[in-house]
Amino acid sequence: MKRSTRGDMTDEGLEAKGEVRRKRAPNAPPTSQIRYPAGGAKTLAQVQYQRMLDRITTMELLPGAPISEPELAAEAGVSRTPVREAIQRLAREGLVEVVPKSGTFVARIPVSALPEAVLARRALEGMTARAAAKLATRSQVLSLRVILEEHKELAATGDRELFHKSDERFHEQLAGVGQLPGLWRLVQQVKLQLDRFRRLTLPEEGRLKLIIDEHTAVVDAIEAGDSDLAVKAIETHLSGLQLHIETVVAAHPDYFIYDCDPSELLKI
Repeated sequence: MKRSTRGDMTDEGLEAKGEVRRKRAPNAPPTSQIRYPAGGAKTLAQVQYQRMLDRITTMELLPGAPISEPELAAEAGVSRTPVREAIQRLAREGLVEVVPKSGTFVARIPVSALPEAVLARRALEGMTARAAAKLATRSQVLSLRVILEEHKELAATGDRELFHKSDERFHEQLAGVGQLPGLWRLVQQVKLQLDRFRRLTLPEEGRLKLIIDEHTAVVDAIEAGDSDLAVKAIETHLSGLQLHIETVVAAHPDYFIYDCDPSELLKI
């Protein structure tokens, strides 16, 4: 009688318990399923990074504000190590500045980074708008118009933070309609500094209505299936941010690094 490697139990005994592993024939493929994790849990450092990123890009933490590692760790109920790792990552992305013997601060916004981010967005989102105009179904156009209605409701209430999030959904949905979601992920990487600047433009008189009108022009072009017009509409929308750079920088001088002349940026 054959013995298994499981103690003194026979293979027959294991089979009765449903635990025996049968031998497979030579050259036969494996019969067991290979399981891949659906997505690992975020590390503490990743959680702290996302939390700090949100606070910086929403301007809850203003440019130039000091950052206390011990306070952040105590607030989150974690050790200082994941907070330190998050700060180091944010520093590499230009959102945090670590000054030896002085401290850690929310980085100010380099003026020169703004037109570069606008140009990158125009190139990437021009492609998503063109693809969306070619591929959009009727229901997808309606989904974009639902977001436009959400824009109007939030503009009426004056909730600028929720309006900004609705704006983000519009651009993400645009990439989805164009079947180019990866381009939206690229946009998110290049617009970190621009996001902070954009929030400073929202209180300007008529700004929310202008965004709604420009988004509407994009959707109208997509619904008409006019890819050239869709590209032109999205480029007009994104390029308009450059017109606000000089006035916003002048209104919030402590938030910016003057590494170029704002008035020169309109020439780019």
